[in-house]
Amino acid sequence: MTSSPETVLLVGATGYVGRHLAQRLHAEGFRVRAVVRERGRAEAPGAYDAPGLAGLVDDWVIAPRGAAELDSRVMDGVDRVVSALGVTRQKALPWDIDFLMNLRYLELAEKAEVRSFLYVGVMNIEKGTSELMRAKHAFVEALSRSRVTPQIVNPSGYFSDLTEIYDLARRGVVVGLGAGDVRLMPIHGADLAEFCLARLRSGAGTWDVGGPEVLTYRDIARIAFDAAGRKERYLGVPRAVAPAAVWASDRVSPRAGSLTRFFLEGALTDSVGERHGSRTLAEYYASLER
Repeated sequence: MTSSPETVLLVGATGYVGRHLAQRLHAEGFRVRAVVRERGRAEAPGAYDAPGLAGLVDDWVIAPRGAAELDSRVMDGVDRVVSALGVTRQKALPWDIDFLMNLRYLELAEKAEVRSFLYVGVMNIEKGTSELMRAKHAFVEALSRSRVTPQIVNPSGYFSDLTEIYDLARRGVVVGLGAGDVRLMPIHGADLAEFCLARLRSGAGTWDVGGPEVLTYRDIARIAFDAAGRKERYLGVPRAVAPAAVWASDRVSPRAGSLTRFFLEGALTDSVGERHGSRTLAEYYASLER
């Protein structure tokens, strides 16, 4: 007798990672229930070559106002929750999205006694001082203490985020802090989704993960210039300017200050974890030229 497939509630399904998670969950035979604000936008292809959700989702939950309008019925028949829900450049507050909205889903998951809750966070979450990192860290602490099996996957950084460096290379100059010797392991969304799915049934755990290569910021700049067919011009800004940049951004708005602090701290801290995947940054940059 064949058992019925597990149902996974996918939160943050329309983001870069969420779309790849939906694709992988569907391919692995899970029943996918996705929470989205607008179905039409979700079904269309996403940014950075992320897949559209058309044909990948079995149950749609349309929630224009997010978790605030959800009740326990969203968990009916759900076996596991996977959340890639978070805010970076959107006009939303991290405490509202990364902490409170994820917390609402966790509360509903606990009441429904789902088997596990997998959360895609970020590496070095405990060291960050930005509002974004503190909100993420607060949710991780709550999830770690939950009676639902907690699974926390912390990537080093996404290929999609590093598209900005490629765009700078095309313009002729990449700006970085100091010598650009901070080490990263950027990972493609599809490889990260594969890593998450491999651990979905493995029990509780926390994993720091990156792509197949350890690269310095300067290495990333070189790869970007090569892909863009431009001569390398790297401008190293003294690290001492970082506090001044945060100070200036704080005066623009609290959100701008938080994002500046988040990205600068990422540029000053090594993010190296378990190697995973086969897709390289050079291949990703080359695809942007097509």
